[in-house]
Amino acid sequence: MDFKRMLTAMVISMLLMIGLQAFFPSLFPQPQNAQQQATQQQAAQVAAAPLGTTVPITVDTDTVHAVIDEKSGDLRGLTLNQYDATNDVSKKFVLFADGKPLTYIAQSQLLDVNGNDVLADATFTAAQKAYTLNGDNVEVKLSAQTSHGLQVDKVYTFSKGSYLVNVRFDVKNTSEQPVKLGTAYKIVRDKSAPEGEGWFMRSYNGPVVYTPDAKEFQKVEYGDLDDDFASGKDSVEYQRKATGGYVGMIQHYFVSSWIMQPANGENLCANNVCTIDIKRRADNLYHAGVNMAAVDVPASGSKTFTANLFAGPQVTSTLKTITPEFELTKDYGRVHIFASPLFALLNWLHSVIGNWGWAIVFLTLIVKAILYPLNQKAYRSMAKMRAVAPKLEALKKKFPNPEDRMALQAGMMQLYRDEKINPLGGCLPMLLQMPIFIGLYWMIFLSVELRQAPWLGWITDLSRPDPFYILPLIMAGTMWFQTKLSPPPSDPAQAQMMKIMPLMFSIMFFFFPAGLVLYYVVNNLLTIVQQWLVNKEADKEAEQAKVVVLDKEPKEKKKK
Repeated sequence: MDFKRMLTAMVISMLLMIGLQAFFPSLFPQPQNAQQQATQQQAAQVAAAPLGTTVPITVDTDTVHAVIDEKSGDLRGLTLNQYDATNDVSKKFVLFADGKPLTYIAQSQLLDVNGNDVLADATFTAAQKAYTLNGDNVEVKLSAQTSHGLQVDKVYTFSKGSYLVNVRFDVKNTSEQPVKLGTAYKIVRDKSAPEGEGWFMRSYNGPVVYTPDAKEFQKVEYGDLDDDFASGKDSVEYQRKATGGYVGMIQHYFVSSWIMQPANGENLCANNVCTIDIKRRADNLYHAGVNMAAVDVPASGSKTFTANLFAGPQVTSTLKTITPEFELTKDYGRVHIFASPLFALLNWLHSVIGNWGWAIVFLTLIVKAILYPLNQKAYRSMAKMRAVAPKLEALKKKFPNPEDRMALQAGMMQLYRDEKINPLGGCLPMLLQMPIFIGLYWMIFLSVELRQAPWLGWITDLSRPDPFYILPLIMAGTMWFQTKLSPPPSDPAQAQMMKIMPLMFSIMFFFFPAGLVLYYVVNNLLTIVQQWLVNKEADKEAEQAKVVVLDKEPKEKKKK
């Protein structure tokens, strides 16, 4: 019973720690075989062709190196200057690319009343091929003339210290007829896995949308879009009509999104309902975007259409300044209610301490202190189970045969009653804490603030695995020591398994970010101290109980 109880608790903990994949598989991408990966790479190469060859206009700011295609006006390249590449720290992180090997771009279009791109046959031109930020802002203007008598200037505005890009269409109708024009803003990409993603480093990658109409952060799986594409239907569940919000793509640490309702700006959907459009395209790419309702541009008149694109890291303090609920793009999933306040506490600790590693250590201390009563109850129950282990062993020897199972169970239950032990007393308090532990896991795992953040000595980046595996080895040692403090299994095979399990469970920690392993190491060390003190107190109480019994026996004999 003690082994089953421990094994059940560890298995449940493990399942919950890795994100409840067993219960909610749709929330997490499944591992792909070599054939599937090859198919995706081929699809990405095919997808690059419809975009055409990029004629680059480069833009350099303190935060990004951007590439705009002069012909189409698409934003086809975006390198984040302040973030290293996941697989090579000597290079910068590439978010947008035009198909080498990743296809991930931002498109903005002018549409007629039938939804056709009025600039499809037009070609933009720019005054120069390279722009550099010298002040607070830099503008890149591309001009085109359409066959419909429209003169269009497409203007990108990049700002100092910002990942927010303003995209503006200045339209002049030089014809003698009024026209109706709408706009479409899209994030387009293939479904290849982000750089550095692995079995133990996996989070949601794909389209997302938030609108105040649904009041829900919605994720749209690539697989569901594939099903719609194959069937020719449009049945994927997400909010189609919007009066604000945002739509785009997210991946581990980074987000790209068109903002319909800026925190300090005009709501693009205030007067006309916007239509959210998330689909798989015929060129094997996926887009997540929004179409704005068409408005009149009078003859010989002009009209300006503007929107903001955010493409950068999921830094919580920045996300909150962009648009309401934009911090949800740091996708904590179902444990957001726990993870969000835990990050707020971690962020405050960092503001005081100035080091994310030590902030994690102190956060663990605070959480452990808050959960002290629950843990104390669990460890007391485990200590009692440890103390009665010899009596349980004696019962098993008394009823060794399979036909004695009922008698053995009855004897064990009577022993639990006599000793005032709840067999589940050690499990239930632990299970009650699982949502908090899972919240801590996802909070640390998804915090881009820890990317490139040093702790001490050999740990120079808390978002990467420990380069010398020192923390994972300490983690394995603490797990092994915890088994020594827990009730021992009576079966030799089970006891051997309990010795091996810490090694099995700790293998994954060799691949986890150092920040996560640091949290678990500190948590385990505190657990060992608390459990050791409880065991010591329980042993002392047991010794005192024996002394009391021995003192009473002579008195009873004298009375007789």
